[in-house]
Amino acid sequence: MLIDTHAHLEMREFNDDREEVITRAREAGVGYIVTIGTTVESSRDAVLLAEKHDSIYAAIGVHPHETKDILHPSYDILRHFAQHPKVVAYGEIGLDYYYEHSQRSVQQRKFRDMLREARELKLPVIVHDRDAHEDMLAILTEEWDPALGGVMHCFSGDIEYARKVMDLGFHISIAGPVTFPKAAALRETVKQIPIELMLIETDAPYLAPQKYRGRRNEPAYVRNTAEEIAKVKGLSFDDVARITSYNAMQLFGIGEVPKKGMITYPIRNSLYLNVTNRCTSACTFCVRYYTDFVKGHNLRLSDEPTAEDLIREIGDPKRYDEIVFCGYGEPTLRLDVIKTVATAVKKAGGKVRIDTNGHGNLIHKRNILPELAGLVDAVSVSLNAQNAELYEKISQPKFGLAAYDAVKEFIREAVKYVPDVTATVVTVPGVDVEACRRITDGLGVKLRVREYNVVG
Repeated sequence: MLIDTHAHLEMREFNDDREEVITRAREAGVGYIVTIGTTVESSRDAVLLAEKHDSIYAAIGVHPHETKDILHPSYDILRHFAQHPKVVAYGEIGLDYYYEHSQRSVQQRKFRDMLREARELKLPVIVHDRDAHEDMLAILTEEWDPALGGVMHCFSGDIEYARKVMDLGFHISIAGPVTFPKAAALRETVKQIPIELMLIETDAPYLAPQKYRGRRNEPAYVRNTAEEIAKVKGLSFDDVARITSYNAMQLFGIGEVPKKGMITYPIRNSLYLNVTNRCTSACTFCVRYYTDFVKGHNLRLSDEPTAEDLIREIGDPKRYDEIVFCGYGEPTLRLDVIKTVATAVKKAGGKVRIDTNGHGNLIHKRNILPELAGLVDAVSVSLNAQNAELYEKISQPKFGLAAYDAVKEFIREAVKYVPDVTATVVTVPGVDVEACRRITDGLGVKLRVREYNVVG
């Protein structure tokens, strides 16, 4: 499913075929559309449209182009619209210094007013920023509550600006311009923005993607934006659709996220196996401490799967590049399940990888790596730090300070039995990546550097 988080279906450009546009969106896999008010009148129309269609939600607000016409009673009217159950955000509001239909001082004052309104209503905001980055950051820093969240709509800035916006609690929304041939700088920015903080939109009827450029945009075309993002980020289309939809559901409170933890879950063209939520580390950066979801998949298990459950869900392993033991815990805690499932996968012609914290030998009080010979094609081991003291602080292993040397010994042994061995570190403050690289070079394995707060 796709969610178009920013369209203007209430505008006159859709008066002749609005219902057909909504039908085409549904046929293209768009499950929900957020239609965005830009004036008091269009906010009313957005609410009425949302009331009519289960798949449509509304945002209410006044675009910076229109701020010169805002009178104080307008806020009372918008506050009334906000009580409607289909209203999920306050917007489109913000600053536009490119056209300057209103004086900058007027835009800034009205923007502050509307941010305060949204904060009082406890609604996320949808923000428009054109050529106003410095003032935008200053006003948001002073006026906005990051806990309420928000969207920087139709983002066109660089990665430095994106990071500052995300630090203020905002998602970054990407529209059709990412598909334009001359948008290399935007694509590079998209590559670096965590997809966990990304939304997709059309801004219909404006900004049609390259395939439809020069024509009226419509929500069905959000698919083209998702396809381009997938290409840029090295993800599958399904990954982008699933993750951005989950992000929108969480931010706007629409739809229903999966409640049951998954035992297998695809990312890119790999299938991951969630064999346990138990772990012998309590890493300070671990995502499981603040969410049940990774890349849009619920990984919080109520029960651990059997080997038979996993084999059944895998089906033909050759459909995937690899089958990965990973999930929300340490897979080697269930060594027998690993061996049974890996045997079945290898017999069926598949490839196997294990992502581990390297505690397997400590857990089982023996060298388990000879038992994995011939069953595992690759292993990725979390080294996490350049010394035992920092490792204990970051990873908080149940085995104490001795765990770090045991992890290095696990890596050293793994090279003897597994064809492809990689060590990983996360860019947590204090981690010296080059010192870690010298350690892994000495162990004869590759080092993969994972960005802090990016998972999967």
